[in-house]
Amino acid sequence: MKFEEMRLNLPNFLRRQKIPDILLRRDEKKIMHISDTPDNIYVFLLNLIEKTKPDYIIHTGDLVDNIKLERRPELRERYEKSLIELLHILENSKAEVYIVPGNEDDVSILRRHITLSKIVPPGTIIEIEGVKLAVGHRYGDVAEINNVDFKLYGHNFRLIPKGINGVLRINFILLPSKRVVGVKYPDGTNFERGYRLMRGM
Repeated sequence: MKFEEMRLNLPNFLRRQKIPDILLRRDEKKIMHISDTPDNIYVFLLNLIEKTKPDYIIHTGDLVDNIKLERRPELRERYEKSLIELLHILENSKAEVYIVPGNEDDVSILRRHITLSKIVPPGTIIEIEGVKLAVGHRYGDVAEINNVDFKLYGHNFRLIPKGINGVLRINFILLPSKRVVGVKYPDGTNFERGYRLMRGM
């Protein structure tokens, strides 16, 4: 019951939190970057997508981050159910979606349910509207890549030059200005990710 109540209350977080006005306008195209998403924030992501209408969404891995398949492979069925829910949100957004599998993802399950999204391996360079993006799950996947505008990744709290970390916040890259605008994840997201010592971040 507590889990369901938390999910139902997440849209209230959106009402309390001011989304930057620039993200509600349509004068520039938007890339939305997310990473390491526990399933209890999916309703929040759905509401944010509906309000900001991104043209592109890049997820840099660990799509169901509260389920740690590396340590708990017996939770595959639960992972699959939540993964289907997130893919439904992403693939019905009308955005072009790119997914970089993380260490807690099962690529075979992901391939089974994906319909419109593109799976890209860590270390890939994607060019969107003239902007070059190196994408990976861990910062090490992109740290040594040169001649790109941004390096997108998640997995932990590390910051690198030209890096945009999708664990720290939801990032929007505006095109063509290349301005980066952040939106906070809901309170408790890091706890759900398993970062129990980082609860206050």
